[in-house]
Amino acid sequence: MLVAIVVAILTLIVAALVAVAFFALRERLRTSSSVHVKRGRASISSIDTLDVASASSSTDGLPDTHVKTSSSPDGRASAPLNARFAAIGVFAAGVFATLGAKLFGMQILQASSYQKQANENKYTDVSTPAPRGYIYDADGVALVKNRSSLTVLADADVLSDHDVVLRLSAVLGIPYNVVRSRLQDTSSGAQSQRVIASDASLRNVAFIAEHSDAFPGVNIQNRTIRSYPYGALAAHVLGYTGAVSDADLKSVPANRDIELGDEVGKSGVEYTYDEILSGEHGRRRVVADADGNVVRVVAETQPTRGSDLYLTIKAPVQYVVDKELAELIAPKGVIGTGKGVAGACVVMDVTDGSIVAMSSYPTYSPETFIGGISQDIWDLYSSKSSYYPLLNRTISGTYAAASTFKSFTGLAALRYGFADTSKYWTCTGSWDGFNTGSPQKCWLKTGHGSLDFKGGIVQSCDVVFYDIAYNFYYAGKSQGGTLSDTAMQEEPAKFRFGQLTGIDLASEEAGRIPTPEWKQSYWADVPTEGVWRGGDMTNTVIGQGDVLVTPIQVAVAYGAIATGNLMRPHVLKEVRNGDNVAAVTFEPQIIDVPDVDEKNYAILRDALNGVAGSNSTLAKSFRDVGMDPWDVACKTGTAEMTDTEDFGWFACYAPYDDPKYVVAVMIEQGGGGSTSAGPIGAKALAAALAADAGELKEVGAVAASSGESVAYVSSSSGRTD
Repeated sequence: MLVAIVVAILTLIVAALVAVAFFALRERLRTSSSVHVKRGRASISSIDTLDVASASSSTDGLPDTHVKTSSSPDGRASAPLNARFAAIGVFAAGVFATLGAKLFGMQILQASSYQKQANENKYTDVSTPAPRGYIYDADGVALVKNRSSLTVLADADVLSDHDVVLRLSAVLGIPYNVVRSRLQDTSSGAQSQRVIASDASLRNVAFIAEHSDAFPGVNIQNRTIRSYPYGALAAHVLGYTGAVSDADLKSVPANRDIELGDEVGKSGVEYTYDEILSGEHGRRRVVADADGNVVRVVAETQPTRGSDLYLTIKAPVQYVVDKELAELIAPKGVIGTGKGVAGACVVMDVTDGSIVAMSSYPTYSPETFIGGISQDIWDLYSSKSSYYPLLNRTISGTYAAASTFKSFTGLAALRYGFADTSKYWTCTGSWDGFNTGSPQKCWLKTGHGSLDFKGGIVQSCDVVFYDIAYNFYYAGKSQGGTLSDTAMQEEPAKFRFGQLTGIDLASEEAGRIPTPEWKQSYWADVPTEGVWRGGDMTNTVIGQGDVLVTPIQVAVAYGAIATGNLMRPHVLKEVRNGDNVAAVTFEPQIIDVPDVDEKNYAILRDALNGVAGSNSTLAKSFRDVGMDPWDVACKTGTAEMTDTEDFGWFACYAPYDDPKYVVAVMIEQGGGGSTSAGPIGAKALAAALAADAGELKEVGAVAASSGESVAYVSSSSGRTD
């Protein structure tokens, strides 16, 4: 900056001097000319008379005319001309002096600055994408790897060579316009080589290499892309990658180097742990000409692969769950040919929150996104008829909890004395405690007869819980009672319903526990609909109405019933660096210890322990997988829907005396929970225990959903629990 100021000042000084000299000479010229004119006029009478000599005329000539002039003795007649030449000389000298000053500044004073700019223009650094780290299961089974891909690259200036573009199109079998479009793509940087084809065949690559003279500016690189050895296995946990977008560049995390052309995680652990999985870019320093074309490569450093992730997922258990969900819902690969139209299952270790298996169906293949997903497939995945394969229903699907919610409203009843081991109810199949004239029905319309609290849980009797809700409603302050109007809802809230569990996957939904305040806010535009009524309480107590939960919330909550601790669910086990050394290990986290009397836990646990043994369908499901149904605590649920078949729920944990795993299953339009979700839960729980015993090791590939579906005709006979 200082140098520029000095040069500017010198230039102005020289210009000023030149201007002063120029105008001074000009004034002298004007004065000199004026004097000569005056003198000329004063001596006009004394000027010698023109002497015209008239020669005698000849017949062939013209008379000659002679003009005779005389100059002043001191040469004044030539003074004006000399002055003009002097002025021009001074002006020229000034111009050259100014140019000299500028050249002096550029070549001497600013030489280092211009040299630096010249080097910057001459050399350009171009990034080379880094391979991402591998993703393994808890026991070291590689779920996501990298594989080599022969990639055809071309310099940007190849676009201007019509013949080369034609040859590339012919050899690679890519339409001419597509090749041109890829050459015009600047998303990876102006000087970066353009990717013309990935996964090129060895034959095509060999042809280009052997005829390099015909393909100037084209070269072959062996790059790495994602590889999925087991297809769609654990797809929603793993997630997929895609090219960096403008939105990604606007929200780059601290210490994360993202550049145009990079592949970044878009969902699953690929997204959550993108910074860990992404490696360090390689660098190519190139010499570029004035048009930005690469002339030569000066230096190059190789990229560094990202760190590896070890997940809590156990591949053999995940394989069982993925396969069973697919066979239940789409045994022929077409949704609607089995039971239900979609589903989710999660298996969690209750001791530390580790997710052993997480499955959502329909599913997709992450490999579909390599190199960019086609519009046709994206439209398919986004369509209602395909049932949205990209949706991870275990954390993002919100559903009515149905009777699985009774465990938590039951704890509320035990806490406030509206239920205990000595209290009994009589179920006749309907209940009209509010005297509305429109009785509410129990799922068993013939009635359950006389029941205690355990019987109410085991039989999932609605009448028992309608009465519990009735007591809470009239005990509320708004009805003249002494309890909070949300006393019943506060118990489920202790178990993380209506809140995020904090799992290390994006897009988790919080669900909802309806309260008077929520309803008033929700119906703010229609105040008459926002009034909290007794019917809202009876719907909420059985997990219907406006209650919304996710399968992961149900798993975490039942895990807390089993142990007394709310564990933060997680899928990361540890991070290992390039030397296969654990750099980060996930530490189990107790996110809360619900304030529940241990006596009430014991009553509820005993009731849950009687469900499987007392239900013939569930008992058979557990015996079929080699488990004693009396060694399991569980609860079924059937969410009644208005426009579709009912949704089936099942939650369980085992072993009963020393809980290790909890399972939550939900089947959309599956009908009764014990017949649709129950068998899946039994198989998932048995698989987790068998894997611990070293008896389950098989891992196979899982197919993605085809996206095909037919009109679903349920075989369910209605709600059964």
